[in-house]
Amino acid sequence: MPERLLVVGGDAAGMSAASQARRRRPAAALEVIAFERGGHTSYSACGIPYLIGGLVEELDDLVARTPEVFRDRFQIDARIGHEVIGIDTKNRRVRVREIQSGTEYQEAYDQLVVATGAEPRRPPIPGIEAEGIHGVQTLDDAVSVERSLEGGARRAVIVGAGYIGLEMAEAFVLRGLDVTLVEQAPQPMTTLDLEMGELVADALREIGVGLRLGEEVEGFDVVEGRVRSVEAGGGSIPADLVVLGTGTRPASGLAEEAGIPIGPTGGVRTDARMRTEVPGVWAAGDCVETFHRVSRKPVAIALGTHANKQGRVAGINLGGGYATFPGVVGTAVSKICSVEVARTGLNESEAEAAGFAFGSVVVESSTRAGYYPGAEKMTVKLIAELQTGRLLGAQIVGAEGAAKRIDVIATALWNEMTVDEIQGMDLSYAPPFSPVWDPVLIAARKAQERAEDGWTDAP
Repeated sequence: MPERLLVVGGDAAGMSAASQARRRRPAAALEVIAFERGGHTSYSACGIPYLIGGLVEELDDLVARTPEVFRDRFQIDARIGHEVIGIDTKNRRVRVREIQSGTEYQEAYDQLVVATGAEPRRPPIPGIEAEGIHGVQTLDDAVSVERSLEGGARRAVIVGAGYIGLEMAEAFVLRGLDVTLVEQAPQPMTTLDLEMGELVADALREIGVGLRLGEEVEGFDVVEGRVRSVEAGGGSIPADLVVLGTGTRPASGLAEEAGIPIGPTGGVRTDARMRTEVPGVWAAGDCVETFHRVSRKPVAIALGTHANKQGRVAGINLGGGYATFPGVVGTAVSKICSVEVARTGLNESEAEAAGFAFGSVVVESSTRAGYYPGAEKMTVKLIAELQTGRLLGAQIVGAEGAAKRIDVIATALWNEMTVDEIQGMDLSYAPPFSPVWDPVLIAARKAQERAEDGWTDAP
């Protein structure tokens, strides 16, 4: 009898784990069954705003591998429309509900991967369950939003100005909607510091998005079961559809109910090999917490990059190999039409919470040599530890060519470089791509000069 591996969740982490395990162990040695409650496997949720905005033509373009491909090519039994509703770790069984029929059954396992992803935060606001109010987590959500648009929606309100909120704002602008964004913080993108967030706010206003910053949503006006307006800041904002961009949290409830330990972030706790503390149970992806290499604390960050890597690590180990997940530094990029936004490491509030004494610099430069056609402005912020000069974090806002520079900084951050070391890095130069001093090097040089002066105005 082959060993049996069950996977709960059929997207990035779950199917990466299943595929890696299969590559190392044939079907005769390892039976693999994956359960996915939605209608798709291995898809790019990150692409949903670009599908809604019309930049991606077909929903199927976001699907990397269908259940049929997994079954026929990889001999992985991928069951869509099947939700795991209980885990019995003592007897090594899961309880499954076939969603369409409501039929429940049990499956035994030798090894189990929990890859249940993240779930949107839905604050307890009156009317939040009304028709026309959408989360944007799955391809099924994308279909639901598209139906609202096809139904004649012309006024969109987005609640929350994080990554998904900004990307959906751009998508609706591209579709010609009147867009209002409501955010209870005084700036969009609270993962950035205030002065960098203000640049993002300017970019949103330039494309016609109405900003209601520092306002909290108090309720939704619902008529015949459908949302008609959003109540915020003591006023009413007309709405044909609403998108909740209020963030996500690890979907760890199933694991917690089974007695699988949960960490302080709300994510499933694992070791570096993605094993939980329960024998035979592994976890990967947005449902787990991981190690932040700068703050040295556990974090829960929902990104497909991490999910794929963690799933791969789990699968290699399940297949008899050896791999570890080394942690994260919190690197992310986004854009609002022509303005790109990037960050890595810690912002100032995170650095303070982690106990660092730090200083920061903000520099303005250009994406190309100033005399070269198409040169545009970009702003770089670096945060460095006092005395040592070790880089702690960075943020970039600018035109095309700005955001991916964060990868250079993330590499330096990963290797615990100082701003002095960064300013001497041998980065490429040609007028179409960079000034002779790349903006990253300018920022590092400025930080080093400030360090030599003793960071006299540092916090």
